[in-house]
Amino acid sequence: MKLIIGNRNYSSWSLRGWLAAKQSGLSFEEITVNISGDDWEEAKREWGEIAPSSGKVPILWDGDAVIWDSLAIVEYLADKVGRDRFWPKEDAARGMARSMVAEMHSSYLPLRRQMPMNVRKRFTGLDFPDEVQVNIVRILTLWAEARARFGSGGPFLFGTFSAADIFYAPIASRFLTYGVRLPGFAQAYVDALWEHEWMQAWVQGAEDEEWVIAQWEAPQATP
Repeated sequence: MKLIIGNRNYSSWSLRGWLAAKQSGLSFEEITVNISGDDWEEAKREWGEIAPSSGKVPILWDGDAVIWDSLAIVEYLADKVGRDRFWPKEDAARGMARSMVAEMHSSYLPLRRQMPMNVRKRFTGLDFPDEVQVNIVRILTLWAEARARFGSGGPFLFGTFSAADIFYAPIASRFLTYGVRLPGFAQAYVDALWEHEWMQAWVQGAEDEEWVIAQWEAPQATP
């Protein structure tokens, strides 16, 4: 398999696709492209037969199969290796995990726009608009419910590492970058996620990157 990802520092969807590939336990070749540069345009032309018309990352290439959405990548890999590797076994927990992932996949646009992912940066003293605060409260509410109902088996949302953690990992990164004050349970979860060996590998890769995208180097909020 090949996994095409964008800049580790900025590409939240690439992080999700990469974590999904790691969670699968399958070997894969990693291809990183600068999504803001000419090399991505050149790569799309070169890989025309595998690059979907959307031109977005991540893209998983597995033989004749081409999968280009992070949630689709999770589901494709779950089909290959067994769904229990990605989703909780208990019906109620699995139902909530799926709902949380779907909500993350389609929601929180104010937060995403105002707080672009930037793994290398740290800001303090920021004051975000009400619509972003609403997103933050909603996410923390979901985290609290998942941890309280199904998190007894470990430090992650549903105890053990799952698709839910894959999808909320970029949110944890944003909370750290923009200095979001978190209640104790949420800070403990963010710390556990950040200290995971795969996240540390991703962070190191972001630190080693030389690419800088100026438009994502400053928060969109008012200091």
